[in-house]
Amino acid sequence: MAHLLGGEALHLEYPTKVVFDSVTLGVNEGDRIGVVGRNGDGKSTLLRLLAGLVEPDSGRVTRRRDVAVGVLDQSDTLDETLAVGRAIVGEAAEHEWASSARIRDVIGGLVGDIPWDAVVGSLSGGQRRRVALAALLVGEWDVLFLDEPTNHLDVEGIAWLAAHLQRRWAASAGGLVVVTHDRWFLDEVSTATWEVHDRIVEPFEGGYAAYILQRVERDRMAAASEQRRQNLARKELAWLRRGAPARTSKPKFRIEAANMLIEDVPPIRDSTSLQHLAVARLGKDVVDLLGVSVAFDGRPVLRDVEWRIAPGERTGILGVNGAGKSTLLGLVAGTVAPTSGRVKRGTTVKVVTLTQRLDELDEHLDEPVRTVISALRTSYTVGAGSKAQDLTPGQLLEQLGFSSAQLSTPVKDLSGGQKRRLQLLLILLEQPNVLILDEPTNDLDTDMLAAIEDLLDSWPGTLLVVSHDRYFLERVTDQQYGILDGHLRHLPGGVDEYLRLRQREVDAGRRGELGKNAPDAAGGVLGPAAPGETTSVSRGEGLPVSGAERRTAEKELAAIERKLVKLQAEIEADHERLAGHDQSDYIGLGALSAGLRSLETGVADLETRWLELQELLG
Repeated sequence: MAHLLGGEALHLEYPTKVVFDSVTLGVNEGDRIGVVGRNGDGKSTLLRLLAGLVEPDSGRVTRRRDVAVGVLDQSDTLDETLAVGRAIVGEAAEHEWASSARIRDVIGGLVGDIPWDAVVGSLSGGQRRRVALAALLVGEWDVLFLDEPTNHLDVEGIAWLAAHLQRRWAASAGGLVVVTHDRWFLDEVSTATWEVHDRIVEPFEGGYAAYILQRVERDRMAAASEQRRQNLARKELAWLRRGAPARTSKPKFRIEAANMLIEDVPPIRDSTSLQHLAVARLGKDVVDLLGVSVAFDGRPVLRDVEWRIAPGERTGILGVNGAGKSTLLGLVAGTVAPTSGRVKRGTTVKVVTLTQRLDELDEHLDEPVRTVISALRTSYTVGAGSKAQDLTPGQLLEQLGFSSAQLSTPVKDLSGGQKRRLQLLLILLEQPNVLILDEPTNDLDTDMLAAIEDLLDSWPGTLLVVSHDRYFLERVTDQQYGILDGHLRHLPGGVDEYLRLRQREVDAGRRGELGKNAPDAAGGVLGPAAPGETTSVSRGEGLPVSGAERRTAEKELAAIERKLVKLQAEIEADHERLAGHDQSDYIGLGALSAGLRSLETGVADLETRWLELQELLG
């Protein structure tokens, strides 16, 4: 594969920290690389180094002469005075950009709901982020560096972006390097993973799932090596403790040997295993929404919602921005009153919400972390029964990944991820029995997300989650509901079923708009399409289906359903083979991962055709 760009012996140091020390890596044609690591370890800095936005202290970044590089940074660089259309396509005439299928796809996928002539300065933060991403993706690039591209995208937007990046280049062309905490997205788009840690960049074959399998094996081998090291160290230290009667060269040699054994021992990793926090008893009745509707200023948001929440229920809520997810959670929490219907709440229910804001920390910004926790209690009981233990505030915070030095840090000086963890801890220590999480994954890296998931696994109360992080949502909840056209709908097929239903909604709305613009039922010239839309109408859209066509479509539909069942079985078998494969055989893992992706692509294509046939048959 042809080399696109890379770094040789990169060293970067700030006054208080060495970020990278002699890092060498490269991006070749066809590479799709996901970058993972803890917050603050240098993921974004690595992208900026390779993109040429930051100069290393030593070493060099090389780039093939004709390589065009596009960068999506976390900072907002849009000109606030521009209209949305001009910010995306520049001065290009409409016939120029509208003739490109790729540009139409980008505009429709990211900014179809944003007015084309709106001024950038009037947009929300999420809308500006989508405009910036669209402005990048409409360009022609050999290498794309994307820093947190899924921020401010909903589940549909993330699925669209993954599909766009998968088909943007041929398999052996282009290069992609992406930093994201969205693990589902990483698995969809990446074929290799770089882990940034301890001033180095460690490469792994495959996407996030393959990376985790390899990392577990690496950690297992490291643990075995560490156990051997500790056994040797204990023997050496025991020998030194007995002491030698004479100060000969032999004791000196043994002392030096003992020092060598322990001099490169890394600091113990922060542990995040907070289990079984005591919660108030939850009775048989939790919260029931009975025929509830909510409207604001006469505009209906939720219609006839019937939802009986059970004790211990773990439910994820899906919906586009503005669909009514926060309103639904507000009904459960008691902060929103229904316009009609009623909300029945159990007598022992104690609902606490983790919001997207950090309101719980506002009054403590100037206080050290230790003081914030100590003001609540002097000790905390973790676990239950014979495994219960009392922990001091410092010990509890250490389990949530805070170092001893950070306990004396004022809350205002914590990073976003640290504030998020502290916020979650304060909420859990209120001992709720119904916990609502509204976008809880913001500002958390993949390791900390896994730790939070582990914590929630052992939490015994009722859990309601709204999140655009598909991996997190599916990981911590047992069922999902979607808000579609104001109604709450159970989704037995999970996120995939929600995406299919949303696509049908969008397609139906698009056909309705096209129908309004048509002068008569017989045909004629259609009105102008919105950016990203096309004016073509397929055979089944608004046209009658003959008996022969219907029978043919029904046969094809049945065949597709049989094929989907077979492919799903093959995918499950491949997952088992991948889990049982030798984790040191990177080539074999790569081949298995490639086969798995091929099967999943086949399933996606069949599902698309299945939807088309369903639309045709009405």
